[in-house]
Amino acid sequence: MDDNVTVINHPLIAHKLTLMRRKSASTQKFRSLLREVAHLLTYEITRDLELTTETIETPLETMDAPMLAGKKLCFVSILRAGNGLLEGMVQLLPSARVGHIGMFRDPNTMEAVEYYCKMPDDLPGRRTIVVDPMLATGNSAIAAIGHLKTLGAVNMKFLCLLAAPEGIAALREAHPDVPIYTAAIDERLDEHGYIRPGLGDAGDRMYGTK
Repeated sequence: MDDNVTVINHPLIAHKLTLMRRKSASTQKFRSLLREVAHLLTYEITRDLELTTETIETPLETMDAPMLAGKKLCFVSILRAGNGLLEGMVQLLPSARVGHIGMFRDPNTMEAVEYYCKMPDDLPGRRTIVVDPMLATGNSAIAAIGHLKTLGAVNMKFLCLLAAPEGIAALREAHPDVPIYTAAIDERLDEHGYIRPGLGDAGDRMYGTK
């Protein structure tokens, strides 16, 4: 794996991901765990945010204290499953702008079909983190990032919960300038484009649909 792909190895993430993989996990439990994992992933993917200082008054004295510098982040959720990660991320960074891009996978061609897009007007000036729990074929992520580039986004990262080697390879080939962050890389894709061993369809498990 190259330097532009980061597997966020943390005992809490690994443990919670195992709980999510269990077939017996309820919709409520799955959703709650996804929020918790999103918090942990957000800590890691934002490690390189720039800081400035601001003079403040503590109860005891004046100090120069660190604050985030420049424009805030923009989180872009690939609908619908991306909203599960998004919820936990926004809890940590409530000032972040949020964009949504709707993609569905054609069951016959496995290609991504866009049906919705709504982004902040100042997207080009913001650090953008594109989120989708699963990086399977990579087609949805490739299409979403390609569209964001046409809107002027230049500083992007991609964050997912699980990735397949095939999806990583496809995204790296299409967008080598976009770093990939994931909690785990699984073995392979099956003939239906699902990650194995995986955890099933993240959207269905989040919302209790089939």
